[in-house]
Amino acid sequence: MYTTSNSVASKMLSKVPEVTIFFWIIKIMATTVGETAADFLNTRLNFGLTGTSIAMGAVLLVFLVMQMGARKYIPWIYWATVVLLSVFGTLITDNLVDNFGVSLQTTTVIFGAALVAIFAGWYASEKTLSIHSIFTTRREVFYWAAILFTFALGTAAGDLAAEGLHLGYANSVLVFAGMIAVVTIAHYAFRFNAVAAFWLAYILTRPLGASCGDWLSKPLAEGGLGLGTGGTSGLFLVTILALVVYLTVSRKDFLTYQR
Repeated sequence: MYTTSNSVASKMLSKVPEVTIFFWIIKIMATTVGETAADFLNTRLNFGLTGTSIAMGAVLLVFLVMQMGARKYIPWIYWATVVLLSVFGTLITDNLVDNFGVSLQTTTVIFGAALVAIFAGWYASEKTLSIHSIFTTRREVFYWAAILFTFALGTAAGDLAAEGLHLGYANSVLVFAGMIAVVTIAHYAFRFNAVAAFWLAYILTRPLGASCGDWLSKPLAEGGLGLGTGGTSGLFLVTILALVVYLTVSRKDFLTYQR
Protein backbone atom coordinates (compact mmCIF):
# COMPACT_ATOMS: atom_id res chain seq x y z
CA MET A 1 0.00 0.00 0.00
CA TYR A 2 1.28 3.47 -0.90
CA THR A 3 1.57 6.12 1.77
CA THR A 4 0.52 9.70 1.08
CA SER A 5 4.09 10.71 0.21
CA ASN A 6 4.39 7.72 -2.14
CA SER A 7 1.19 8.75 -3.89
CA VAL A 8 2.58 12.23 -4.44
CA ALA A 9 5.82 10.70 -5.70
CA SER A 10 3.92 8.56 -8.19
CA LYS A 11 2.09 11.57 -9.60
CA MET A 12 5.34 13.48 -10.08
CA LEU A 13 7.31 10.51 -11.36
CA SER A 14 4.79 10.03 -14.15
CA LYS A 15 5.95 13.37 -15.59
CA VAL A 16 9.34 11.86 -16.43
CA PRO A 17 9.68 9.28 -19.24
CA GLU A 18 11.31 5.91 -18.83
CA VAL A 19 14.87 5.97 -20.20
CA THR A 20 14.59 3.68 -23.21
CA ILE A 21 16.21 3.59 -26.65
CA PHE A 22 13.41 5.90 -27.80
CA PHE A 23 14.43 8.43 -25.13
CA TRP A 24 17.96 8.62 -26.51
CA ILE A 25 16.89 8.71 -30.16
CA ILE A 26 14.53 11.63 -29.54
CA LYS A 27 17.06 13.36 -27.29
CA ILE A 28 19.79 13.27 -29.95
CA MET A 29 17.36 14.46 -32.62
CA ALA A 30 16.17 17.25 -30.33
CA THR A 31 19.75 18.41 -29.84
CA THR A 32 20.28 18.44 -33.60
CA VAL A 33 17.11 20.49 -34.08
CA GLY A 34 18.34 22.87 -31.39
CA GLU A 35 21.39 23.62 -33.49
CA THR A 36 19.76 23.81 -36.92
CA ALA A 37 16.47 25.48 -35.95
CA ALA A 38 18.27 28.27 -34.13
CA ASP A 39 20.42 28.91 -37.20
CA PHE A 40 17.38 28.70 -39.50
CA LEU A 41 15.36 31.27 -37.54
CA ASN A 42 18.35 33.52 -37.06
CA THR A 43 19.73 33.62 -40.60
CA ARG A 44 17.28 32.15 -43.08
CA LEU A 45 14.18 33.88 -41.67
CA ASN A 46 16.19 36.97 -40.67
CA PHE A 47 14.90 37.07 -37.09
CA GLY A 48 18.40 37.89 -35.89
CA LEU A 49 19.86 36.50 -32.69
CA THR A 50 18.02 38.94 -30.44
CA GLY A 51 14.64 38.47 -32.14
CA THR A 52 15.03 34.69 -32.25
CA SER A 53 16.04 34.59 -28.58
CA ILE A 54 13.03 36.66 -27.49
CA ALA A 55 10.56 34.65 -29.57
CA MET A 56 11.90 31.26 -28.54
CA GLY A 57 12.24 32.35 -24.91
CA ALA A 58 8.57 33.31 -24.83
CA VAL A 59 7.46 30.00 -26.36
CA LEU A 60 9.75 28.07 -24.01
CA LEU A 61 8.26 29.85 -21.00
CA VAL A 62 4.75 28.79 -22.04
CA PHE A 63 5.77 25.14 -22.33
CA LEU A 64 7.74 25.18 -19.07
CA VAL A 65 4.64 26.45 -17.29
CA MET A 66 2.59 23.69 -18.95
CA GLN A 67 5.15 21.03 -18.05
CA MET A 68 5.54 22.19 -14.44
CA GLY A 69 1.79 22.40 -14.03
CA ALA A 70 1.02 18.98 -15.50
CA ARG A 71 0.03 16.24 -13.06
CA LYS A 72 1.40 13.41 -15.15
CA TYR A 73 3.86 12.67 -17.93
CA ILE A 74 2.45 13.97 -21.22
CA PRO A 75 4.85 13.04 -24.04
CA TRP A 76 4.15 15.94 -26.40
CA ILE A 77 4.52 18.58 -23.66
CA TYR A 78 7.67 16.98 -22.23
CA TRP A 79 9.43 16.58 -25.57
CA ALA A 80 8.33 19.97 -26.89
CA THR A 81 9.92 21.46 -23.77
CA VAL A 82 13.14 19.53 -24.41
CA VAL A 83 13.29 20.68 -28.05
CA LEU A 84 12.65 24.30 -27.05
CA LEU A 85 15.30 24.13 -24.33
CA SER A 86 17.70 22.78 -26.93
CA VAL A 87 17.00 25.72 -29.25
CA PHE A 88 17.20 28.26 -26.42
CA GLY A 89 20.40 26.73 -25.02
CA THR A 90 21.97 27.10 -28.46
CA LEU A 91 20.85 30.73 -28.60
CA ILE A 92 22.41 31.50 -25.22
CA THR A 93 25.78 30.30 -26.46
CA ASP A 94 25.41 32.01 -29.84
CA ASN A 95 24.53 35.32 -28.19
CA LEU A 96 27.59 35.20 -25.96
CA VAL A 97 29.90 34.30 -28.85
CA ASP A 98 28.44 36.41 -31.67
CA ASN A 99 26.94 39.40 -29.85
CA PHE A 100 29.34 39.75 -26.93
CA GLY A 101 32.54 38.32 -28.37
CA VAL A 102 33.04 35.66 -25.70
CA SER A 103 35.28 32.87 -26.99
CA LEU A 104 34.11 29.29 -27.36
CA GLN A 105 36.75 28.21 -24.86
CA THR A 106 35.40 30.64 -22.27
CA THR A 107 31.75 29.77 -22.86
CA THR A 108 32.57 26.06 -22.55
CA VAL A 109 34.24 26.68 -19.19
CA ILE A 110 31.45 28.99 -18.00
CA PHE A 111 28.64 26.57 -18.83
CA GLY A 112 30.62 23.62 -17.53
CA ALA A 113 31.07 25.42 -14.20
CA ALA A 114 27.40 26.43 -14.14
CA LEU A 115 26.31 22.84 -14.72
CA VAL A 116 28.59 21.58 -11.95
CA ALA A 117 27.10 24.23 -9.63
CA ILE A 118 23.56 23.09 -10.49
CA PHE A 119 24.40 19.45 -9.84
CA ALA A 120 26.14 20.39 -6.58
CA GLY A 121 23.17 22.45 -5.41
CA TRP A 122 20.74 19.72 -6.48
CA TYR A 123 22.66 17.01 -4.61
CA ALA A 124 23.22 19.14 -1.53
CA SER A 125 19.51 19.89 -1.37
CA GLU A 126 18.03 16.53 -2.37
CA LYS A 127 20.84 13.96 -1.82
CA THR A 128 20.21 12.47 -5.26
CA LEU A 129 20.53 13.36 -8.95
CA SER A 130 18.34 10.53 -10.19
CA ILE A 131 15.65 11.61 -12.66
CA HIS A 132 13.44 8.85 -11.26
CA SER A 133 13.29 10.58 -7.90
CA ILE A 134 11.81 13.86 -9.13
CA PHE A 135 8.67 14.10 -7.05
CA THR A 136 8.87 17.69 -5.84
CA THR A 137 8.72 20.99 -7.69
CA ARG A 138 12.19 21.89 -6.43
CA ARG A 139 13.69 18.76 -7.94
CA GLU A 140 11.93 19.42 -11.21
CA VAL A 141 13.34 22.95 -11.29
CA PHE A 142 16.85 21.54 -10.78
CA TYR A 143 16.15 18.98 -13.52
CA TRP A 144 15.12 21.52 -16.16
CA ALA A 145 17.91 23.93 -15.17
CA ALA A 146 20.44 21.11 -15.63
CA ILE A 147 18.98 20.24 -19.03
CA LEU A 148 19.16 23.86 -20.19
CA PHE A 149 22.83 24.13 -19.29
CA THR A 150 23.69 20.76 -20.85
CA PHE A 151 22.38 22.24 -24.11
CA ALA A 152 24.29 25.51 -23.73
CA LEU A 153 27.46 23.64 -22.77
CA GLY A 154 27.04 21.12 -25.59
CA THR A 155 26.66 23.86 -28.19
CA ALA A 156 29.85 25.55 -27.03
CA ALA A 157 31.80 22.27 -26.76
CA GLY A 158 30.56 21.04 -30.14
CA ASP A 159 31.49 24.26 -31.91
CA LEU A 160 34.82 24.37 -30.08
CA ALA A 161 35.69 20.84 -31.23
CA ALA A 162 34.55 21.29 -34.83
CA GLU A 163 35.66 24.86 -35.44
CA GLY A 164 37.99 25.97 -32.63
CA LEU A 165 40.06 22.78 -32.63
CA HIS A 166 39.57 22.29 -36.40
CA LEU A 167 38.36 18.70 -36.09
CA GLY A 168 35.60 19.28 -38.62
CA TYR A 169 31.95 18.32 -38.21
CA ALA A 170 32.17 14.65 -39.21
CA ASN A 171 35.20 14.01 -36.98
CA SER A 172 33.49 15.76 -34.08
CA VAL A 173 30.49 13.44 -34.49
CA LEU A 174 32.84 10.46 -34.26
CA VAL A 175 34.66 11.86 -31.23
CA PHE A 176 31.52 12.51 -29.19
CA ALA A 177 29.90 9.24 -30.29
CA GLY A 178 33.05 7.45 -29.13
CA MET A 179 32.90 9.17 -25.75
CA ILE A 180 29.25 8.11 -25.33
CA ALA A 181 30.25 4.54 -26.24
CA VAL A 182 32.91 4.59 -23.52
CA VAL A 183 30.35 5.73 -20.93
CA THR A 184 27.90 3.04 -22.08
CA ILE A 185 30.53 0.29 -21.85
CA ALA A 186 31.66 1.54 -18.45
CA HIS A 187 28.07 1.32 -17.16
CA TYR A 188 27.03 -2.04 -18.61
CA ALA A 189 30.37 -3.88 -18.47
CA PHE A 190 31.97 -2.37 -15.37
CA ARG A 191 28.90 -1.27 -13.38
CA PHE A 192 29.73 2.42 -13.51
CA ASN A 193 27.15 4.37 -11.47
CA ALA A 194 23.86 4.55 -13.38
CA VAL A 195 23.02 8.14 -12.42
CA ALA A 196 26.49 9.43 -13.31
CA ALA A 197 26.43 7.46 -16.58
CA PHE A 198 23.03 8.92 -17.48
CA TRP A 199 24.09 12.52 -16.97
CA LEU A 200 27.44 12.06 -18.73
CA ALA A 201 25.63 10.55 -21.71
CA TYR A 202 23.00 13.30 -21.58
CA ILE A 203 25.70 15.99 -21.62
CA LEU A 204 27.64 14.33 -24.45
CA THR A 205 24.60 13.84 -26.69
CA ARG A 206 24.33 17.63 -26.95
CA PRO A 207 27.68 18.26 -28.67
CA LEU A 208 27.05 15.08 -30.66
CA GLY A 209 23.73 16.52 -31.86
CA ALA A 210 25.22 19.96 -32.48
CA SER A 211 28.06 18.48 -34.56
CA CYS A 212 25.62 16.22 -36.39
CA GLY A 213 23.35 19.17 -37.15
CA ASP A 214 26.22 21.23 -38.54
CA TRP A 215 27.52 18.26 -40.54
CA LEU A 216 24.13 17.66 -42.15
CA SER A 217 23.23 21.30 -42.77
CA LYS A 218 26.51 23.01 -43.69
CA PRO A 219 27.45 23.39 -47.40
CA LEU A 220 29.76 20.82 -48.94
CA ALA A 221 32.48 23.45 -49.21
CA GLU A 222 32.44 23.83 -45.42
CA GLY A 223 32.64 20.11 -44.70
CA GLY A 224 28.89 19.44 -44.42
CA LEU A 225 26.38 17.45 -46.46
CA GLY A 226 24.49 20.49 -47.72
CA LEU A 227 20.98 19.62 -46.48
CA GLY A 228 20.51 23.15 -45.12
CA THR A 229 19.19 24.22 -41.73
CA GLY A 230 15.57 24.20 -42.90
CA GLY A 231 15.74 20.74 -44.46
CA THR A 232 17.59 19.21 -41.51
CA SER A 233 15.26 20.80 -38.95
CA GLY A 234 12.16 19.72 -40.87
CA LEU A 235 13.35 16.13 -41.30
CA PHE A 236 14.21 15.71 -37.62
CA LEU A 237 11.09 17.46 -36.34
CA VAL A 238 8.85 15.19 -38.40
CA THR A 239 10.72 12.15 -37.09
CA ILE A 240 10.45 13.39 -33.49
CA LEU A 241 6.72 13.99 -33.97
CA ALA A 242 6.22 10.47 -35.34
CA LEU A 243 8.11 8.92 -32.41
CA VAL A 244 6.21 10.98 -29.83
CA VAL A 245 2.89 9.94 -31.37
CA TYR A 246 4.03 6.32 -31.27
CA LEU A 247 5.08 6.59 -27.62
CA THR A 248 1.83 8.30 -26.69
CA VAL A 249 -0.16 5.44 -28.18
CA SER A 250 2.09 2.54 -27.14
CA ARG A 251 3.04 4.00 -23.71
CA LYS A 252 6.43 2.32 -24.06
CA ASP A 253 8.20 5.18 -22.30
CA PHE A 254 5.71 5.47 -19.44
CA LEU A 255 7.08 4.28 -16.12
CA THR A 256 6.14 0.66 -15.40
CA TYR A 257 3.47 1.38 -12.79
CA GLN A 258 1.74 3.77 -15.21
CA ARG A 259 1.43 1.36 -18.13
